[in-house]
Amino acid sequence: MSIRVLIAEDQALVLGALAALLEIEGDIEVVGQARNGEEALEMVGKLHPDVLLADIEMPQMTGLDLAAELKRQQASVRIIIVTTFARQGYLRRALESGVSGYLLKDSPAAQLADAVRRVHAGLRVVDPELASEAWGTADPLTERERQVLRFADEGASGADIAGRLSLSEGTVRNYLSEAISKLGASNRTEAARIARQKGWL
Repeated sequence: MSIRVLIAEDQALVLGALAALLEIEGDIEVVGQARNGEEALEMVGKLHPDVLLADIEMPQMTGLDLAAELKRQQASVRIIIVTTFARQGYLRRALESGVSGYLLKDSPAAQLADAVRRVHAGLRVVDPELASEAWGTADPLTERERQVLRFADEGASGADIAGRLSLSEGTVRNYLSEAISKLGASNRTEAARIARQKGWL
């Protein structure tokens, strides 16, 4: 029986390359290709893949949000994050979301296929360079602070953020103030930059 793999990646060239690399393997079948997190979530429900390869930064739903949602749904699919971001904050959040693997996109092709097999067998695979750094500084942000800061980083006003998250403007200001304080930043732009650098956003 082939290992059924779904790939979620918003860059068409990378998506095609990952699919082509895995299709060469006799025991791996790429059953679907999604261009964003929401599409991937829908395809997991329809195609029931064994393993999901997902990028982190995708439109509509990030790979980490996708992993967290699949964990909440108790989906049986095993998830490998394949990303260009070697940030310990991302790795920590990925592991907390129940991800089984975390690889960098410049990993050798053979390592990717091997990771799919190992994760399918119930093992955990993490890029060795990242594994040693994974448990550095803890993420101080709450999920709501992260959401508010992410919208602020996109240029949304306090009123706009309040509308999107069904909060009052005062509550949004409080979340931003807390995030700025926790990160030792002087304003929301700097706070977002620090959080993004650490992989916390």
